[in-house]
Amino acid sequence: MRILIAPDKYAGTLTSGQAAAAIAAGWLRTAPADELDLAPLSDGGPGFVETMHEALGGCLEAVTVRGPLGEPAPAALLVVGSVAYVESAQACGLALTGREGPRRATTHGVGELLLAAIDAGATEVVVGLGGSGTTDGGAGLLAALGATADRPLDAGPDGLAGVTEVDLTAARAAVAGISLVAASDVDNPLTGLFGAAKVFGPQKGLADADLPAVDGALQDLAAATDRKAAAGKGAGAAGGLGFALALLGAVRRPGFEVVAEATGLAGRAAVADLVVTGEGAFDFTSRGGKVPAGVAALAGEHARPCVVLAGRVEVGSREMRALGVESAYAMVDRAGSRALDEPAAVLEELAAHVATQWSR
Repeated sequence: MRILIAPDKYAGTLTSGQAAAAIAAGWLRTAPADELDLAPLSDGGPGFVETMHEALGGCLEAVTVRGPLGEPAPAALLVVGSVAYVESAQACGLALTGREGPRRATTHGVGELLLAAIDAGATEVVVGLGGSGTTDGGAGLLAALGATADRPLDAGPDGLAGVTEVDLTAARAAVAGISLVAASDVDNPLTGLFGAAKVFGPQKGLADADLPAVDGALQDLAAATDRKAAAGKGAGAAGGLGFALALLGAVRRPGFEVVAEATGLAGRAAVADLVVTGEGAFDFTSRGGKVPAGVAALAGEHARPCVVLAGRVEVGSREMRALGVESAYAMVDRAGSRALDEPAAVLEELAAHVATQWSR
C-alpha cells in the first residue's frame, strides 16, 4: 500500500517532522512492504518556516529579534525568490513566554522579522500566525514598524490600555509596495466573547480575572484604529497579530492552504491508498482550519480514507465522519502518561498498531 503520512506538530512534545518520522517507523514495523510518503505539515504556527523550507528550498537567514518579554530571541526567515516566509511563534511564541508575563508580552519581534524580510529584498512576506504567547493586538509589531500612540505600543496589553490615538503613517510606509499575507487557521475577531483574549488568553497564562481588562485594552486599540478590521475574520489570530497585519493591508489565507499548496499535498493524496494525519489534540478546534481537517478534506476529494493519530481524541464518531475521518486513535488511551513522557515512542507504537488494521 501507498501511505501518505501528513501530520501537524504535537504541541509541546513533537514537531511535525518528528511526528511523521515516528509514525513511519511504527508503520514499517508492521507493514515493511508499504510505500510511505512523509509530508510534515503546519497551519502557520510553530514549524511553519521549517515546513516551507523543506517544501520549497530557498535560503534561510538567521536573525535575532526582541522576544516577547524583552530578551533576545533567535529566529529565521526563509527567502524564496522575491517571497519571504516568517513565523510569528519564533518571535513571540508560547515557548518563549512559558505562560509567564502574558499582560506585558509584546509582538515587537514579529515587526522586526518583517523588516528583516524587506531588507532581504522580499516584495511579498507570508507571516505564519499561531502558537503565540501574546495578546497585544499586534501593537508591538506596529511599534517596530514605526507606529506611535499616546500609550506604549510595545509593552503588552497592560501598556496598551487606555490608548486613544494611534498614528500608523510610518508603519504603513515601512511596508509600502510589499504584499503581506497572514497565514492562519484562526478566524476569530479581535475582541468580544469569541475574541483573542476570551478564547485564547487562558492558554497563554491569562487568569480569568485578567480577561476583561485585556479585552478592554484590545477594544481601546480597535477604537483608536479600525473597528471594522477588528471584527474581521482572523483579526484575533495570534493574540491579535491578524488585526495588526490587516491594518497594514494584509490578505488572510488559511495557513493549511498555504502549506498544502507548497507541498503539493493534493497530488500526493491522489496517489495514496491511505492518508494518515495527526496532531496533539484532535478536538472541537480541529474543525477550524487545522491540519487534520484539511488533510481529511483533501483525502475525501480523491476518495481516499483518512485516519488520525493524536495525543488525545475528543471528537465523537459522528463529528469525526463529518470531517471526513474514518477513525481516530489516541496516544493517551494506549499509554496514559507515557504519551507525554515518551511521545515519539508511544506514537511509534500506536502507528504499528494502526497499521495492523489498515495495511493489507
